[in-house]
Formats: sequence, structure tokens, C-alpha cells
Amino acid sequence: MSANMETRRFLIYVVSLSIFLLLLSCFILFKSSTSSSLVPESVLMFMLVNNSSIVTSKPQHHALDHQQPATFVTTLIDHGKPIADTDLELIEQVEVDECLQSKEGGLLRVYMYDLPSEFHFGLLGWKGRSGQIWPDVNNGKDVPSYPGGLNLQHSVEYWLTLDLLSSNSTGIDRPRTVIRVMNSRCADVIFVPFFASVSYNRHSRRQLKEKVQTNTLLQYKLVKFLLEQEEWKRSGGKDHVIVAHHPNSLLDARKKLGAAMLILADFGRYRADVANLKKDLIAPYKHVVRTLGDNSPSFDDRPLLGYFQGAIQRKDGGFIRQELYQLLKDEKDVHFSYGSVRAHGISKAGQGMASSKYCFNIAGDTPSSNRLFDAIVSHCVPVIISDDIELPFEDVLDYSEFCIFVRTSDAVKKGFLMNLLRGISRNKWTMMWQRLKQLAHHFEYQYPSKQGDAVQMIWEAIARKVPSVRLQLHKHYRFNRADHHKD
Repeated sequence: MSANMETRRFLIYVVSLSIFLLLLSCFILFKSSTSSSLVPESVLMFMLVNNSSIVTSKPQHHALDHQQPATFVTTLIDHGKPIADTDLELIEQVEVDECLQSKEGGLLRVYMYDLPSEFHFGLLGWKGRSGQIWPDVNNGKDVPSYPGGLNLQHSVEYWLTLDLLSSNSTGIDRPRTVIRVMNSRCADVIFVPFFASVSYNRHSRRQLKEKVQTNTLLQYKLVKFLLEQEEWKRSGGKDHVIVAHHPNSLLDARKKLGAAMLILADFGRYRADVANLKKDLIAPYKHVVRTLGDNSPSFDDRPLLGYFQGAIQRKDGGFIRQELYQLLKDEKDVHFSYGSVRAHGISKAGQGMASSKYCFNIAGDTPSSNRLFDAIVSHCVPVIISDDIELPFEDVLDYSEFCIFVRTSDAVKKGFLMNLLRGISRNKWTMMWQRLKQLAHHFEYQYPSKQGDAVQMIWEAIARKVPSVRLQLHKHYRFNRADHHKD
């Protein structure tokens, strides 16, 4: 009996010792593996993304020498092999090679964040399948339309996002100006797909069950997201592009995100240290009247000399509208009256502009308005009375060829405006009218985009800003790069 007890004790001791030794060996292996520097998370994310597809295949052997670079790094990850300096050099070289490949053709390279749909198409009522972030741009029925009426005038981010989504699609006929890249380090700029204007137009009022307005909440979420991203930290946001075309959009976040390249309608409601021409862009409004095309009435077929229809009682710089109304209301060949979108106001405005030689674009609550671009597509020579206005693409377009500029101080002088317009010859007007017909397509937003339209003009304007952004970043990296290598 005692012999059996001794045997049992011996077996228990052996088993216990074996378990202890097994646990000890596992612990030692774990410590040794974590003490070495493995692949950083940012490197893992890059190397796992190769030509827009995830590398998921696991190698079946340890022969690493002849594998493709992306597979090589995946193998290192699979086998938990520490990354040596030569391996890091290989990773950097693969990154350089991919960036050089994406640079071929001279296209603007844009990285776009995959933000949840609540920031973009979800604001238009779009609901994708489970896990689907973007609508299928190859299927026209899956792309939601933008709200109509005056909402359309600030729809810039909608058209840019659609164009980016379709930039890698072979089934969509569009110009090759921009391409979406999946590696942010290969990008010239980082695009933030937040539909800020529709967020303001539709969600700036608090609903009954809401503690905070949806528009305010989305801005808070956006700021939190961006400031946590490696891309933002890397550049301080200077290479990010954010569209905030409605003058009141991004109101709560604009100061925190002011380092980014902003695409705006004007600078009327921005501080100079937040938005300025040095870093930002002015984009055209989307016109709401019908484009005339080739059927454009000439000088003799436009009975009105001047046309304005819109809000007359305005604040800030818009006081001039009231003064001009008093000066021009009794002129027989001038239409100057109050108007709105109600009672077919948009179609009536289109007819009025097409019947007039000159269309007044007068400062209102802000320096700009959609009226200028309605006039351009109506081939009605714009008369711009707005001292602080900034115009889209003015570095490549000479607006004096198809617009007339009048200082506010001159416009309010009795008789000045009418004498100026009546003194312009038929030939001079016809030259401006012909120039309008030639350039009107630069102010068209459409999907798919077309060569030289507003979408492509904006991408080209962004591309012209890239060297300046790159210069700032390279200066910033002078000493930061050395600190990075130390890390």
C-alpha cells in the first residue's frame, strides 16, 4: 500500500515539474520575442496594402530571398521575425517604388479617408450594405442625388468625392487629372470627404430628441478623428483638403482645422489667419439656372440693358443693394427687383438673364453669390460690384475679358453705372459675350466629370498649390527627420 503511495507521489512530482518547465520555456520565448523590435504598426498597414488589395496569402516555407517585397514583409510578420536595418531599408524602398509608380503620368495623387457614411453620402439618405462605406459609382442607381434648389449651389464636395471614387474605375469615361491612391505616403494631398455644406443646410437645427445638433456633433467627431490620424500629425494638416463651401459650414471646427487647404466660396466670414489665398482655394458655386449652350441670344436679341433679381435688404457689405435699387428702379431697360426661389423664381431668373446684356453681381451678406455663375452660363456679361470678392481660378483666367468691375464708391454715384454700360460698344460687348461662351464649361459641375469642367479645374488648382505645401513640409522635416531616425 505504501509502495503504491510512493509511486503516486513520484508521478505527481514528475508531472508538476514538466508543467513548470513547459511554462518557463514559454515565458522565456515570449520575453525574447518581445524584446526585439518587430514591424511597427504603420509599416504593417502599408506593407499589407499592395496595389489597393490586402495581402492575405501566407507563405508555406521559409525561403524569403526570392519573394516579392510585400510578400517578404508579410512572411516576416507571420513568423514573428524581428526587423533588421536591412529589412527596414527594403520596406522603405518598396514604399518609394510604389509612390514612383503611382506618380507616372503626372496625375495629382489624392489619398481619401474612408470616413463612415454619416459624414458624406449618409447625409443624403444613402444606406449601403453592412460594412459598405461608399456607393457603387459604376452603378448609377446606387449614387444618391444631391438636394435641389439653392442647396445645389454649395455641392462642391459631392462632385469632388464622386470623381475621386471613379478615378480608379475603368468603366467610367472621365479625364485623367487625378487618381486616388491607397497609400497616404504616396499622396500629394489628403482629401477629407465631409459634406460640410449639406450638414449645415440640413442638420444645423437641433431636433426634439437631440441634445446637440447633428451638424455640431459631426464636426466634433471629425476634429477628433483627424487630430488622431498619423497623416495629420505628420504634416500638421497642411496637406489636407477640406471643402467648406457654404459660408456657415464648418463653423465650429474651422479654427482647429485651419491648417488644412480649405475650398471656400469666399473669405467673407473667415479670419485671415484661418483662411487666405496663400493656402486656400476659391471654388465656383454650382449654377442653378439652365445653361444656354449654343442657343445664346446675341446683342440685339437681349432687350434689357441690366438685370438683378434677389434679396435687396442685406446686412454687412450688402447695403449697396439698397442704394442701387433706389438709383436704378425707374430705369426703363433695367430689371431690378426682389426675388426668391419660390413661384418658379429660378426659371424666371434664368429667362431674365438670357434677355439681358448685363447682369449685376452685387455684394450681399458675403462678397460672393451664386448669381455670378448663373450669369456666366446665361452668357450675360457680369457687372461685379463687390470690392472684397475673390474669384475662382483667377491665376489662369482673366476675368476682365468677360466681366466688368465697378468699385462700390463709383457705383453709388448717380448716373455712373448707366453711363458706363451705355458707353460700351456693340463690338466690345460681343467680344465679352463670345469669351463667356468659350469659358462657361469651366464652371460646370457634373458626374462623370469632363475635361476642363469645374471639377477638373479645382483638381488642377489644388495641384498648383502642392509645390508650396511641399516646400513648407520639407522645411518642417529638416530636424524632425533626424529625430525620427533616432526613434
